[in-house]
Amino acid sequence: MNFETFHQSLQTNTPPATSNVYLQSLWHDAKGDWDEAHTLIQDLTDKTAAWIHAYLHRREGDVFNANYWYTKAGKRMPGYSLEQEWEEIVKAML
Repeated sequence: MNFETFHQSLQTNTPPATSNVYLQSLWHDAKGDWDEAHTLIQDLTDKTAAWIHAYLHRREGDVFNANYWYTKAGKRMPGYSLEQEWEEIVKAML
């Protein structure tokens, strides 16, 4: 799967069957289901999950919590758009 294929899957009702939990979370976020995106990622302890968790809290507007998760991910909160970060994370997961 490439970015275009993943992005096109947003026109369907379910994430692509081959998507890992990270991509599933990002798919739900893009569909406007923040709660499901967060539920999928919140109990995972690796740095990738922390990055997505940070992004989700940034989207939510909880900058303090987002910064905590960016630190856990070994990253800094980006100074560019949420849309650009979403694309960056998706591409890193593919």
